[in-house]
Amino acid sequence: ELENQLTTKSKTLDELKQSLALNGSAEQTPEAQSLRIAELCEMVDSIVSQVAQLKTSMQSILEQWRVYDEVYAEVSLMTTRYLYCIDQCKPSVVSLEALKKQVETLQ
Repeated sequence: ELENQLTTKSKTLDELKQSLALNGSAEQTPEAQSLRIAELCEMVDSIVSQVAQLKTSMQSILEQWRVYDEVYAEVSLMTTRYLYCIDQCKPSVVSLEALKKQVETLQ
């Protein structure tokens, strides 16, 4: 979206250049207008460069989030398996009387 806006602004700047070249302005000299247009072009170039850097950073961040999601899913699955095993390995709760009867039976 930012890149589209920059493209639009660049086109507008080019149209402004053409318009000023044809019509000129009574308020500013052609040299001042050319200088201002050059400054605007430099600003646009700088913004384009910043957007490219931002895009690269965002791609890196998205890749890191993708890796995080994969690892999180794996850890979540392992945790679920661990909890299931713990639940299955729990000794059943037996009363004291039941244990005494079992001991007597075994003796």
